[in-house]
Amino acid sequence: MVVDFGDINKVIKTWIDAELDHKMLLHRKDPLVAVLQRHRQPCYLMDANPTAENIAKVIYDYAHAQGLQVAEVRLWETPNSFASYGRPAPG
Repeated sequence: MVVDFGDINKVIKTWIDAELDHKMLLHRKDPLVAVLQRHRQPCYLMDANPTAENIAKVIYDYAHAQGLQVAEVRLWETPNSFASYGRPAPG
């Protein structure tokens, strides 16, 4: 064990609950952004389209920025379908 799961949970789950959960995930250039913000709807704006792969990358990048040595983030869409983002290959 490299890092206790409870420690990961405190950092990552807390951030996901605060930043992503129950929010509309949108590309920052989406035309709906202005409308939703005008109506004070909670949004999380991304630099890329909010696909499962890109959401996994956002979570990976956040975990890495918090000092966690992350190899991969897997985002499950259904019990049989997931997207993942892993550490980029060196070079």
